Amino acid sequence: MSQSSLKPGVVTGAEYLTLVKACKDGAYALPAVNVISSGTINAVMEAAAKNKADVIIQLSNGGAEFYAGKGMTDSFQAKVLGAVSAARHVHLLAEQYGVCVVLHTDHANKKLIPWIEALLTHGEAFYKETGRPLFTSHMIDLSEEDIDFNLSECARLLTRMAKIDMSIEIELGVTGGEEDGVGSDEIDNDKLYTQPEDVLKAYDILQPIGHFSVAASFGNVHGVYSPGNVKLRPEILKNSQGLVQKTHNTGNNPLDLVFHGGSGSEKDKIAEALTYGVFKMNIDTDTQFAFAQSVGNFVEHNMKAFQFQIDPVDGTPYKKLYDPRKWLRVGEEGIISRLTEAFADLKSYGKTLAKDSAVSKVA
Repeated sequence: MSQSSLKPGVVTGAEYLTLVKACKDGAYALPAVNVISSGTINAVMEAAAKNKADVIIQLSNGGAEFYAGKGMTDSFQAKVLGAVSAARHVHLLAEQYGVCVVLHTDHANKKLIPWIEALLTHGEAFYKETGRPLFTSHMIDLSEEDIDFNLSECARLLTRMAKIDMSIEIELGVTGGEEDGVGSDEIDNDKLYTQPEDVLKAYDILQPIGHFSVAASFGNVHGVYSPGNVKLRPEILKNSQGLVQKTHNTGNNPLDLVFHGGSGSEKDKIAEALTYGVFKMNIDTDTQFAFAQSVGNFVEHNMKAFQFQIDPVDGTPYKKLYDPRKWLRVGEEGIISRLTEAFADLKSYGKTLAKDSAVSKVA
């Protein structure tokens, strides 16, 4: 365990910066997992505890809406209150899992800026009540917009976030594919690669305001793609770090970088990216499939339990199999298994900064 230590639970402000620095100094990264329910949140925290690792829990606007319940007729309110409810759930339970958890919201494009502003209003109230923000950070994804608008809007929002010890994640260059209505499959290939000069411009504007991280695109795509379909070029991250370091005479890897579209990526490219200051890798598609595949296998092997309450031939009761707690738990175990692989790939296994992590009640 690192010499630095933090209290188990949700980390924000200076604690978050300590965690990011530990990742970069140790050349490891944390998986950032998109969640949609209390069960998926709990599975992520359980996986982190079992691997003695810290983790990032994040919600997309669609995940937040689903968390609130598809029966809510006001879609915008569902997106807001679902995210708030999920965040409070994590605040309540994370400490008990004995690891550090970063709370984050994923891609918010131009049309979703009001969602972020509403969450900041809740965050400011939570800060007034507790002295801590509700979320560690929010992502603003204006990569499809003009870069001047992108950075000016991010600067405006970071000014508000910095007042309550929050960070912002920005995107430069476009991550291919689509996730919860953000993005597109129809993107010019050259836009999948961020220009180091744009990253320097972001540093010049945002660094004086507050903490920010950069999702710099180097061929990333949401979802799983066939090998060779998209070429990952981690050297773009190296070049961006080098330009900022040279221009501002900073230490090595001054930027805090994020790897989007991590599902399905080649493991050697992941390992290379870690050496260039990547502290966070998003994973969603792979954990979705791990959950679905596990449940699907369970249903396939216990088909009668999903057709009959009682076996029509021999009268066997199937309640213990069709009970949602049974097969939902199987899905959670699928997520835990896939994240165990992710912690190994990202070299974060066993590196939690949480002091007294042994008190975790997770087996």
